[in-house]
Amino acid sequence: MTVLTWVAEKRGFRADLIALAAGAVSALALPPFHVLPVLPLTFLILLTRMGVCARPLAALRLGWWFGFGLHLIGLYWITEAILIEAARFWWFVPIAVPALAAILSVFVAGAVWLAWFAAAGWPRVLALAGGWVLMDLARQFVATGFPWNPMGSVWAVPGLTGDIMSQPAALASVHGLTLATILLACVLALPRLGRMLCAAGLAAWIGFGAARAFGPDPPDQKIRIVLVQGNVPQGQKWDQALLVDIFERYLRLTHDAITPFLGQTVVVWPETASPFQLETDATARAAIAQAGGGAMVLTGSVRFDTQGRPRNTLFAIGPDSRITTLYDKWHLVPFGEYQPDWLPLGIQIVPGGGFAMGPGPRTLHMAGLPPVGPLICYEAIFPGQVVDRADRPDWMVNVTNDAWFGTSTGPRQHLAAARLRAIEEGLPLLRAANTGITSAFDSKGHEITRLEMEQTGVRTVTLPGPLPPTLFARFGLIIPGILAFSTLVFGWAGSRIVKRL
Repeated sequence: MTVLTWVAEKRGFRADLIALAAGAVSALALPPFHVLPVLPLTFLILLTRMGVCARPLAALRLGWWFGFGLHLIGLYWITEAILIEAARFWWFVPIAVPALAAILSVFVAGAVWLAWFAAAGWPRVLALAGGWVLMDLARQFVATGFPWNPMGSVWAVPGLTGDIMSQPAALASVHGLTLATILLACVLALPRLGRMLCAAGLAAWIGFGAARAFGPDPPDQKIRIVLVQGNVPQGQKWDQALLVDIFERYLRLTHDAITPFLGQTVVVWPETASPFQLETDATARAAIAQAGGGAMVLTGSVRFDTQGRPRNTLFAIGPDSRITTLYDKWHLVPFGEYQPDWLPLGIQIVPGGGFAMGPGPRTLHMAGLPPVGPLICYEAIFPGQVVDRADRPDWMVNVTNDAWFGTSTGPRQHLAAARLRAIEEGLPLLRAANTGITSAFDSKGHEITRLEMEQTGVRTVTLPGPLPPTLFARFGLIIPGILAFSTLVFGWAGSRIVKRL
């Protein structure tokens, strides 16, 4: 008896456990582990089990258990944030990750259900890849969206491999990478011709990636960026007795990093780095301006709008200590930053009704500086929704506070997502994180500098130049949408061809 025969013969809860285990092992391919060889094995198991599903509901059940294992392991780190507030939300610790995984598994179940209607073999593989991406696109928008850990992120490997293999995101975003990844993951279920076509596609992928990754780079912009990582543990961040010490730490790091430079300097502090309300605290703004020594300082802080609602804001503080411009976060974290109406669990961490939502992506214009597209934390995970396409910036800045998640895989997965946004848009992305990982990427996603987790310090870089708008930057999510739908339909249509043969 072969292993696949054994897999196919199992029924009931044993079959569910096999699907659960296959999904869990698949999570090893995600950042930061990138164990890609597991995918052909786990997806072969998935397709084998799909072949013995007699009804559509059985396919839904199979996909749900596979997705549950995938997301249960891939998102375990969310528990870290709840443990910080364990005194209030101790009861939610064993529930949060399984509950979220259960919801996200519905999208994987939908993909498997769509694929079940195609004939076994290459039609089902095509239908699975197309359906998976369509479900991922839905996951980006349903209930405010949570497109964390798309399968295409497995290629955001640090170093040369990631530099090459991630480049097609400039054409079709991480969703396009997901489409290709699912096709390759199913290679063992294909006949010889299908495997040869996959090999040819992989060769073309590598060729395009290498040509783009090592092609001419745009000239650097005459701007110096100072990225500051204060390394403040989340448990100390809002301790009233430590607010002044934390603020002075950022001032000191900024002051020590400022050196003479022929050109303008921009200092970037992380999300909510300033514990004081900069809109009303002129003393705090003056201290920031003085530490900046003539530089523009971008810093996260909380402000209150005219209705008294708090907003998660990025301020631009000029050398004269005035607020030059500001940006309010618009993609808020459900439960962490606001209480969704569609699931009132009463676990909101931000008091007073939660943060108010900003108007959406925008470009900040500051005198003498190239226009910048700001992203606050969670906003960096949304492909196609990170810049104002009507007012394209020359670079992106991502400020974040991943201290909530300790040294788990969460901050590393977040960094991988930010890197893919740089490739998709053809824009450099500069990232300041409270406890790490602070990093800078050029417009091809090459990492220029990095400050590891739980380190206190700064990184100074010259701002890389932007590339012309990529294909994805021009047309957005319509590209992966059309690719995914066409692949699904072709898989369904291919079933007729297979039956005639």
